[in-house]
Amino acid sequence: MARFDLTGKVALVAGASRGIGEAIAHGLAQHGATVICTSRKVADCGKVADAIVAAGGKAEAMTLHLGELEHHDEVLDAIMKKHGRLDILINNGATNPYFGPAHETPESAYDKTMDVNLKGPFYLTAKSVPHMLRNGGGSVVNVASIDGIQPGQMRVVYGMTKAALINMTKGFAKEYGNKGIRVNALLPGFTDTKLAAGLKDMPGMDKYMQSNLAISRMAQPEEMVGAVLYMVSDEASYFTGQGMVVDGGAVI
Repeated sequence: MARFDLTGKVALVAGASRGIGEAIAHGLAQHGATVICTSRKVADCGKVADAIVAAGGKAEAMTLHLGELEHHDEVLDAIMKKHGRLDILINNGATNPYFGPAHETPESAYDKTMDVNLKGPFYLTAKSVPHMLRNGGGSVVNVASIDGIQPGQMRVVYGMTKAALINMTKGFAKEYGNKGIRVNALLPGFTDTKLAAGLKDMPGMDKYMQSNLAISRMAQPEEMVGAVLYMVSDEASYFTGQGMVVDGGAVI
């Protein structure tokens, strides 16, 4: 398993306080990476980092609001000052403040969704690229969604941001592939996270899963980790600009 070894790598995980981001942070640390756990609420990330350290890994917590661009510079400057490198970026932070008919979408919800889900990952990736280039390259994984390729009901704007994130993934991959930076996307399906709580509690969801998913249950956040480990490892040295769907067969 040596090619999955991340020892010596520094990984920044945006949105690491819970759910998929928390699971990814643990997975990266278990394979040797030093993990910088970030989110709006540093106390929650601190708990994740403490758990990683208690398990024998290397981690620390920092405040990062994806929608606030000044946070990007502060976090990246701190990482470079302390560690001198950035090898892995996981853009996992996301929001969906409005769940309802598209024609009733408040402008404030539209703006927030765009800022956090799209503007934030774009600029965090753009600001990370120069640091990765100094050390010969790196790997970026954008956590998108199957909503980016198969729109869901009552969440049109969320799906729009994820579709754009998938295209952003391809654009960065094409532009920086020859410079040693690989950029891919994870497309989770129906996963048991706080973000999916509104869907989970909808009447008839059990029947929907039985009818529409090949694996008829919600995914657990930990089931996303293997795909991410592959994408950031040397095993994926010729894998870039791709979206890896992990959805229990929902889109088939």
